[in-house]
Amino acid sequence: MVRSIQRRIKTPGLALSLLLVCSTLCAQDYPEMIAVQGGSFIMGDESGDQDEKPAHQVVVKTYGLAKTETTVGQWLIFCQNTRRPMPEAPWFGQKSEHPVVNISWDDAVAYCSWLSGKTGKHYRLPTEAEWEFAAHGGVKSKGYPYSGGESADSLGWLSGKTSGTMPVAQKLPNELGLYDMTGNVWEWCSDWYDEAYYAISAKENPKGPANGMYCTLRGGAWDIGLRNCRITYRNPLSPSSRNHNKGFRVAFGE
Repeated sequence: MVRSIQRRIKTPGLALSLLLVCSTLCAQDYPEMIAVQGGSFIMGDESGDQDEKPAHQVVVKTYGLAKTETTVGQWLIFCQNTRRPMPEAPWFGQKSEHPVVNISWDDAVAYCSWLSGKTGKHYRLPTEAEWEFAAHGGVKSKGYPYSGGESADSLGWLSGKTSGTMPVAQKLPNELGLYDMTGNVWEWCSDWYDEAYYAISAKENPKGPANGMYCTLRGGAWDIGLRNCRITYRNPLSPSSRNHNKGFRVAFGE
């Protein structure tokens, strides 16, 4: 149904709006998407780590971002469709509404490719700029250090508050209605990592370096402390890395 609607729509913006609605009405097995209106913001933090500097103005275009991290249930549908084995289950146990973990960057990209094929639209990982803009609350941002507020405890699952991942969307959402962008699981972004990239970053829709050894994760996780769960914190790792606190959420748009 989603694909047939999209073929009849000639206006890209309207097609995007209908897709976001149909993601909940027609495709419960797919991530529910939130429209993120484009705008400008200050990316980075002058009081943060070296790779968060310099803080600089960035403009991003309108895109879609999943309301929650990709869940075990959603990943299971992917595995059933592609005959791919499920990732190793973490020792703390998970149910279908938990964010899927033990996911590498390569795994996340494969899921996005499959989802694009199923819907006929372009799903992908968010860029670091898109992730940070949305975590800040986009054009509705109130300038919080964590995604949705001053107190991380009300927004996400962090170290000392749980012994494993928790079901998605149990804490408060941020200004855009996005859940768990602080804590629960680290989220892969599409960018290659370069500690000094901010000094040479494109001002509009930056996509990171052309290549590199590491990709970047954002948002912190259930076993990570407050400082590393800040919106601006960058966590570089090999794209083949996977463990008990790494997952992702999808983006939508060119």
